[in-house]
Amino acid sequence: MLDAVTPTQTRADEAFECLQTAIVKGELAPGEKIGEVELCERFNLTRGPLREALGRLESRGLLVRRPHAGFKVVSINGEELLELYRIREAMEGLAACQAAERMTDAEIDDLQRLLDRHEQMVDEAQGQAYYQHEGDYDFHYCIAIGSRNRKLSQMLLGDLYYMVRLYRYRLSTSAGRPHRALREHRSIADAIANRDGELAQFLMQRHINAARLNIEKKIQEGVLTF
Repeated sequence: MLDAVTPTQTRADEAFECLQTAIVKGELAPGEKIGEVELCERFNLTRGPLREALGRLESRGLLVRRPHAGFKVVSINGEELLELYRIREAMEGLAACQAAERMTDAEIDDLQRLLDRHEQMVDEAQGQAYYQHEGDYDFHYCIAIGSRNRKLSQMLLGDLYYMVRLYRYRLSTSAGRPHRALREHRSIADAIANRDGELAQFLMQRHINAARLNIEKKIQEGVLTF
């Protein structure tokens, strides 16, 4: 898995990306206890890069260190997750509104091209999943940055961002949800392109509210457990 490393990417970087993706995709489940030996064997890692990666994941709040007992993947309960989505609904709605006012035309073009790549990705997954890598590859990240509101983006892209990513992928695998989420993203991007902040805010809030309702349904059906 770690055979080829680019000059700008260290073994620790690759180990970090490998483990973070495993956590986001649920291969390392919330609350799961993990040890160094197990991780080295499971993901073909070596001790030095692994330890650096674990420290970075702990600083992001994705791992919790247990004294004399290794690490475990962070977990939250259903009500806490729903509260996170209520917070996202308000904050990301504001970010979308301000992005419509402040993003440059070039940034909006980049956002539209990003969604074209996402559409290809969803199609390749046969509509079964919508996985967005973090940072510039993540639609929500781009909106937060595009808001040009430093305090707001700091709150959205801090611990809240990485905690929510633990569950966004799992929730994107609902039947029909990937294509529906992509359509919602395109509608938000179109409102931003039209410089309609009020509509962008409404569409973003409705988009996240739909995701929260999906969580509630999965909890009630016993599909999503904590």
